[in-house]
Amino acid sequence: MPLMNLPEITSYLASQPLLALAVGGILVSVLGGMMRRWAPILGGFVRGVGNLGLLAALLLTVAQATRFTTGVDIALPQLGMPRQSVEGNETRVPMQPDGHFWIRASVNGVERDFLVDTGATLTALSPETASRASLRPGPLDRSVLMRTANGTIQAQVTTIGELRMGNIVAHELDAVVAPGLGDANVIGMNLLSRLASWRVENNTLILVPHHPQPAEEA
Repeated sequence: MPLMNLPEITSYLASQPLLALAVGGILVSVLGGMMRRWAPILGGFVRGVGNLGLLAALLLTVAQATRFTTGVDIALPQLGMPRQSVEGNETRVPMQPDGHFWIRASVNGVERDFLVDTGATLTALSPETASRASLRPGPLDRSVLMRTANGTIQAQVTTIGELRMGNIVAHELDAVVAPGLGDANVIGMNLLSRLASWRVENNTLILVPHHPQPAEEA
């Protein structure tokens, strides 16, 4: 397989800010090590800056992974990781004839059908839905690899300002834009895990958020 040229490498690192931070930290650390031969104090300082960059990349990666895979909500709004919240009243979703739970939801005011998938780690949007909802990657958002029925695909991480489904409202929710899903949209466990509870009774999915509030008037 041919090696990527410099423009391709630069473009790839631009889409992976945390990786770019880690690579920059390594390069600065190596430069500091070389400088210590003729300027010990300055070289030590530069090397320390590089090590701090590596540590920051590691901590930010752990923070973002924690947001994706657990109900723990680490908020760093200055770095594009605002606090996520889910509130509202109990919402009931009946099973459809295809055996799945589908719900009508709005993303930043754009209404679309979503499959509620307890096997999906992240909430996922089609490129068309993301475009209509004016979703843009944040400063630390990056692409991730997702496994689908059609194989492994690359998806871009983004943040949904407001997602409404039934009487439930989610704010600043992490999501991915997944071209390989076609026109499909998916509610994943990163939203469900922030509910007080969810369960299936008599072919009905019951979603119960924390801090129930009156439903918003249409």
